Amino acid sequence: MAVNPNVSNPGAASDASPSAPAAPRRAFLKSGTGLAVLGGAAAAGAGYLLYRPGNDRQLVFGTLAGAMQEVERLAGAAVQALAPATAWNWSQTLEHCAQSIEFSLQGFPAPRSALFQSTLGAAAFNVFALRGRMSHNLAEPIPGAPALDASTPDASAALARLRKAVQDFAVHAGPFHPHFAYGALSKAQYEQAHAMHLANHLSAFDVRG
Repeated sequence: MAVNPNVSNPGAASDASPSAPAAPRRAFLKSGTGLAVLGGAAAAGAGYLLYRPGNDRQLVFGTLAGAMQEVERLAGAAVQALAPATAWNWSQTLEHCAQSIEFSLQGFPAPRSALFQSTLGAAAFNVFALRGRMSHNLAEPIPGAPALDASTPDASAALARLRKAVQDFAVHAGPFHPHFAYGALSKAQYEQAHAMHLANHLSAFDVRG
């Protein structure tokens, strides 16, 4: 999958995405019903839906390895938030992304209902998977997750936590816990979800100067 040509970092790596959803689900989404469902979910405050802030680099990654290349590029330079794209600092963003990966292995603390996951949540994931990119409120915490520490300017601990979460995900051979919104996902689908999640957040940062 190619990185969007308008991205300010065209050199960031991008990898092939997992296979697309089954044909009946694609037909459901292409019919327009899926987008209508998303609109209803947005009205209900679902959070992880079609949302795009200003100053968004629109990065695209198909794998966690591709996403982590951009994480390391930013971490090795003078990274800055692109206002108004995100209200979180770099450390909070890395911690939030680590939480999401950890919860896929440990269980999400406050999942949506099974009905939501199998309808609105599944539709949202399939829309994101079809276009290769997710959009969501970048200041929306994971429901029930511990609060992010906004007072820590040094992101080294958060970066180490994210690296470990990615490594733990890579070697995990057991079942995965359902995503709090999307529901049950295979490992390939979860990797795509995490890669899209990182791409969305990393799009709100760039190297200073």
